[in-house]
Amino acid sequence: MSTIKAITTLKGWEHHVSSLPPTTLLIVSFHAPWAAPCAQMATVLETLASEYPATEPPSTSWVSIDAEELSDISESYNVTAVPFLVLIRNGQVLETVSGSSAVKVRNAIESHAKSSAQAGPPQTTDGTNGDTATVDKKEEDAEPKDTEQQKEELFKRLGDLVKAAPVMLFMKGTPSEPKCGFSRQLVAILRENAVKYGFFNILADDEVRQGLKEFADWPTYPQLWVDGELVGGLDIVKEELASDADFFKPYSTKASGDATAATS
Repeated sequence: MSTIKAITTLKGWEHHVSSLPPTTLLIVSFHAPWAAPCAQMATVLETLASEYPATEPPSTSWVSIDAEELSDISESYNVTAVPFLVLIRNGQVLETVSGSSAVKVRNAIESHAKSSAQAGPPQTTDGTNGDTATVDKKEEDAEPKDTEQQKEELFKRLGDLVKAAPVMLFMKGTPSEPKCGFSRQLVAILRENAVKYGFFNILADDEVRQGLKEFADWPTYPQLWVDGELVGGLDIVKEELASDADFFKPYSTKASGDATAATS
């Protein structure tokens, strides 16, 4: 049976990818130690991997990557939330699945594991609820969802997103490549205080970008959330620190000397 290999260095990733034949389906699981859904997804993937025989040459290859520790790799595949699965064959991304839906993950892996070595058109799954961009026949035949139902589902997703980490930053771009000055300054503040945080690139998901404004009743970005509650934007964070220098102390890794959660 196949097993999941933990990739811990960029060199290890490059060596693993280069060693695979072009017909092998590479299944890459991006995770973060603080995200509870990742533990659930790890169990799902271990079970799925055990169902695929270890052949030579390998028909499938299963690897896991800490999205924060190897952020360069994460950003190259537009990983904006975890868990996040990327299916690759011969250097081409076949499909991505974001979220902890075991059904979506199984279907995606089975579909591409059975397909030919020639890669088909890319498919994408956006958001942390695992909703896929492709639809099956049942979904095509289903009645369109009304506006209220769509909003309810979006708000449920946003409610999960803001709690994905104790400190969550919704920003334009990524910590290593902010797309606005306010986001850049807020990232700098978090790093100066050695805060372990999760982030979401709102430029990669317009549904989140627009929906979070209403959900939070806060019209601008970046937005910083702590323990599922909105703190605010850059000015508010500066005000909090000015009135309480220990504002981030419960979330700081300075005491243990750990690196921040999203380093460049």
